Amino acid sequence: MSSEIKLNQVQISDDFWSHMQELVTDVVIPFQERVLNDEEPGVEKSHAIDNFRIAAGLAKGEFYGMVFQDSDVAKWLEGVAYSLIIKPDAELEARADAIIEIVAGAQQEDGYLNTYFTIKEPEHRWQNLLECHELYCAGHMMEAAVAYYEATGKDRLLGVMERMAAHIIRRFGDDEGKVAGIPGHQEVEIGLMRMYHATGKQQYKDMARYFLEERGKNPDFFKEEAAKRDWEHFGMKPEDMKYNQSHATVYEQDEAVGHSVRAVYMYTAMADLAAEDGDARLLEACRRLWNNIVQQKMYITGGIGATVVGESFSVPYELPNDTVYAETCASIGLVFFAKQMLKSEKKGCYADVMERELYNGIISGMQRDGKRFFYVNPLEVNPGTSGVAAGYEHVIPERPGWYACACCPPNLVRMVTSLGKYAWDEENDVIYSHLFIGSDVSFAHADIHVESKYPWNGKVSYEIKANQNNAFTFAIHIPSYIDRKTLRVCLNGVAVDTQTLVRDGYLYLERNWGRADQITLEFQMPVRKIYANTKVREDVGCVALMRGPVVYCFEGVDNGGQLQALYVNRTLDAAVVAGEGNLFEGMSLLDVAGHRLVYSGGTELYSEEEPVFESVMLRAIPYFAWGNRGLNQMRVWIHEMR
Repeated sequence: MSSEIKLNQVQISDDFWSHMQELVTDVVIPFQERVLNDEEPGVEKSHAIDNFRIAAGLAKGEFYGMVFQDSDVAKWLEGVAYSLIIKPDAELEARADAIIEIVAGAQQEDGYLNTYFTIKEPEHRWQNLLECHELYCAGHMMEAAVAYYEATGKDRLLGVMERMAAHIIRRFGDDEGKVAGIPGHQEVEIGLMRMYHATGKQQYKDMARYFLEERGKNPDFFKEEAAKRDWEHFGMKPEDMKYNQSHATVYEQDEAVGHSVRAVYMYTAMADLAAEDGDARLLEACRRLWNNIVQQKMYITGGIGATVVGESFSVPYELPNDTVYAETCASIGLVFFAKQMLKSEKKGCYADVMERELYNGIISGMQRDGKRFFYVNPLEVNPGTSGVAAGYEHVIPERPGWYACACCPPNLVRMVTSLGKYAWDEENDVIYSHLFIGSDVSFAHADIHVESKYPWNGKVSYEIKANQNNAFTFAIHIPSYIDRKTLRVCLNGVAVDTQTLVRDGYLYLERNWGRADQITLEFQMPVRKIYANTKVREDVGCVALMRGPVVYCFEGVDNGGQLQALYVNRTLDAAVVAGEGNLFEGMSLLDVAGHRLVYSGGTELYSEEEPVFESVMLRAIPYFAWGNRGLNQMRVWIHEMR
């Protein structure tokens, strides 16, 4: 099992990701702080920090927002913690400390912490686990507490959440005097596992295992809970057990169903626990669920959760592009799941999905200026229909500045700022590089410097400075799209025969390392046509374009109207061109030869006149960069000439 990489071991220095991290630290975190304090004009009111002030007795007023509003503050604090490692900022840290004091002041004498029920409905604490997110908010604040402790050494918030964890442990379980219960929205399981890793206290891991193993033991739990009270919050149906994955025990589940974020958060904790305890049965369940997602229910961008109904997974191969949900949080959760699976088994399939998500389905959730965000990440947008027509209301064609259910923006912040944790692992005498990200990393065995122009250039170099003159293995993830025949690896200028050294998607190099060893990887990055399984009805007859890990799309601003009438040639003729201007500088764009189908029937709705094809040159841009040039049409999947 891998040991957890600390963020202070990694310094990102990468043309692509350094810019993204700077954007988050310099723009997004301050912007979100103003939003949380209701100081940003023109965006949805948050009131999240004022809720804590009121609960702490520091202000008068009423609770405002969603029942899970506390989690916005938690995720912001977690993102701040990671940002302080990337870019120390004494003033930001002082402001975060002050907010933590407010949070601490809102904690009740028995350790309970939740502003909604403290302010608005204290008589209803712990009565509605199905809908009311008490455990969910606790889990996110636990994650924030661990992150802030690791980043700053300050344990104020950690102490607060240890008291809350003790409160939860006293209440829930099988022991006499405790009550059975499971979260309606899984997250506390992740938080408890992080508390365990940070403190070594067994009771946190035991509590996480209880919540995981209790789920599905009594499929009627939420119905029985609802029968004991005469009130509800959202009007959720306790009979819909698949929605929150309570229809079967975690050991019996083999299909990803229900609310996608709930699901991948649960799978993340399952995989973490499986790795920590060497639980083969739990790991096998994780494998089944992973394979079901990536083989039947994942978009080419990495998006998951195909339907707006319950923000849920749909049936296998049901992946519509224009009514897709693909919540940003769900993509982030799939990265969490992948990283935890890598703890148990170093297989390239997990790193492949991390890469797919990071370069596509996650960062598409944020506008390039860091001030507007997507909740839903569509693969096709048609202005006048998207966001307007019945069934399309959720597919907003332009990113809003904020929204009432603001879970995604701070989630994206904590993902981007903690990137180093996902790029590297260390296990016994093996160092693993999962992602081609430029960075400087310190391990017990060696200091490693990575130079990378990825994802635009297929050349990556590693400089290894061994701290001891002993043998260890350096393993580099080779993305599955790389043609092994074109892969050239050199060690200190001498070509390495990779045929016997690559297994399960990783190149393993074992030797006595010196103080200045150089590894270079060179590989071709052609434009590739990707076809969907014909069971995916919407994509039959269409192709998507990828180069390296990047999915491309077509926007109306480049290609005129009616993108549905565009075709790429069967024999792909695509030129890679350098992007220009503030938006595309440094990116690789594609000019693609194709055709436009022109309707010959004039203004008639139907005609016997055969449409004709006109030759055109099409422009494709990285999917993550779409939606930054005003309202216009967009498509990922495009027809192929036959």
